[in-house]
Amino acid sequence: MFDPKQNVLVVSGHAADYVWRAGGTIAKYLKHGAQVKVVVLSLGVRGESNDLWNKPNQTYETVAAIRKSESLEAASKLGITDIEFWDYEDYYMALDDEAKLNRMAALIRTFRPHHIITHGDLDLLNPDHDAVNAFVFKASVLAISNGVPIEGTKTSTQTRIFGFEPHQSEICNFKPEVIIDISETMEMKVAAMHCFKAQSHLIEYYTQKACMRGNHARRLSGNKTYAYAEAFTRRFPYVGEWLV
Repeated sequence: MFDPKQNVLVVSGHAADYVWRAGGTIAKYLKHGAQVKVVVLSLGVRGESNDLWNKPNQTYETVAAIRKSESLEAASKLGITDIEFWDYEDYYMALDDEAKLNRMAALIRTFRPHHIITHGDLDLLNPDHDAVNAFVFKASVLAISNGVPIEGTKTSTQTRIFGFEPHQSEICNFKPEVIIDISETMEMKVAAMHCFKAQSHLIEYYTQKACMRGNHARRLSGNKTYAYAEAFTRRFPYVGEWLV
């Protein structure tokens, strides 16, 4: 049974990653009463906004403003009201320093998520995503360590960490370990995807991806109502008293 008293932390490398890869799942959790916080580490100005840079007289500041506006509009389509933009520079993201790790660890300690959703551990075509994966895991270790003092916080407990499906799944040796039905929120995801004019070529791709994962969800579960789905990896094994 779904427990609405859940906190879900989503850490997105760039302005649109959380929408392409987990938009339906985020919207579903919010729709059923969970608290979801999204952290966008970078707006993806340098490496995720090629279409915008094709326009004349473009600047870093104008591209950043467009990407943030697109991300905010997309968040509203999914029902997200708690979103932070940390404005780190992308391509390449430099995340392995004490101040940034402590910032994320402090957030984990204060928000106390039941689940963290972020990038998986292998994306051969986007080193920023790999950097985010390592960053979130390292911060989660700091967050549960009593010997790591961070002012104004108390040590948290181990949280589940799930990884987005990378863009080029087969090239990245991605194998789904969790498949979430998003049939009830697929329209919301599509609306959110259409907010990203800088990456409009990805809309059809991720629509087809959700359809394919929906096929897998039906086949593996026997539930014929699953039309669309999103897939994730999980960093840690499932632990419980029974097989589920």
